[in-house]
Amino acid sequence: MKSVLRQLIVLPLLTVVMAGLYACGSASGTSRAAATPQPFATTYVLAQSASALIAPAARPAANGKAIAPVVRLDRVNDSRCREGAVCVWAGYISYSFSLTRPDGATSSFVLSDSMPNGATSVTQDGLTFTLAGVEPQAVPPKNDIIPDYRVSIQVSNVAKVAKVAAAHSS
Repeated sequence: MKSVLRQLIVLPLLTVVMAGLYACGSASGTSRAAATPQPFATTYVLAQSASALIAPAARPAANGKAIAPVVRLDRVNDSRCREGAVCVWAGYISYSFSLTRPDGATSSFVLSDSMPNGATSVTQDGLTFTLAGVEPQAVPPKNDIIPDYRVSIQVSNVAKVAKVAAAHSS
């Protein structure tokens, strides 16, 4: 009689414990999936001193609101030989950016398709910034004022998503 009574108590208790463990495993699996960032690639067009909020890279903050990194075009350096001028070298054009992360830390990077040892793409804080174009493309004549450049950059997190996915699969 005692063994039957023991089975009536232990079996339901064991079932409840197993169900609780299953629920904890499912919840942690869901949170891991939610923590995996969704891949994105967005193009932003910036004038000098303009900035853009990288909304697809937003992270939840302690107050429940989302905070996102901000990219800013700090400066356009155009040392190319102006049309109609006599120059010793061809020169180059480069674009200096700053990235402000959600925690407030700021870092800088330079993109260029013509600068010696320059790069058209750079990765910072899990985001890849790629030079996508500039307006105007033509070198201005020697007596013209410096144009109001518009720089297009593509921002993506594809490398970060792949890294996170690889970490979860191992």
